[in-house]
Amino acid sequence: SFTGGGTLLSLGLTVILYTMFVWWRDVVREATYLGHHTKMVQLGLRYGMILFIVSEVMFFVAFFWAFFHSSLAPTVEIGAVWPPKGIEAIGPWDIPFLNTLILLSSGAAVTWAHHAILAGSQRQAIYGLLATVFLAIIFTALQGMEYVEAPFTISDGIYGSTFFLATGFHGFHVIIGTIFLVICCIRQYMGHFTSK
Repeated sequence: SFTGGGTLLSLGLTVILYTMFVWWRDVVREATYLGHHTKMVQLGLRYGMILFIVSEVMFFVAFFWAFFHSSLAPTVEIGAVWPPKGIEAIGPWDIPFLNTLILLSSGAAVTWAHHAILAGSQRQAIYGLLATVFLAIIFTALQGMEYVEAPFTISDGIYGSTFFLATGFHGFHVIIGTIFLVICCIRQYMGHFTSK
């Protein structure tokens, strides 16, 4: 029996939050006050972000691969049917559809904020970022509600494990993105971003 999971989780989250805080502090200091973000540094940051996004795409391709492999050719062990016998699937037109609309709306809101920054409109950029953060919080709450009300668990075979792993990691990415957007909103309020 494993004990100490709560302590380990708390320690891990504390270290991650501390690392994020120190990293953001250094980036803000270097970019805004010290002027160290030259064209070459900005190019390196862009390439780094592109590589990060490509790695995340491949990360999620693995989950989609597992889902499609299991659903398009279900094995005899699960009854050769999909979803497996005894699993009641979540309807796609309820919370999943609403969350999809929220994600698309948040994408539009953050694009609004980006264009406002490029146009030099600080107030519009703040409104766009706040709208995006608000939508992300609603998405996270609805996903949590979906988890609580799900008629299956992560231990219910391939269906439950692929569902909870894929949506759980996506929700984790949304939470991290929300934290990043809150920091960006604070920086926009402080005037750290310009149209350049």
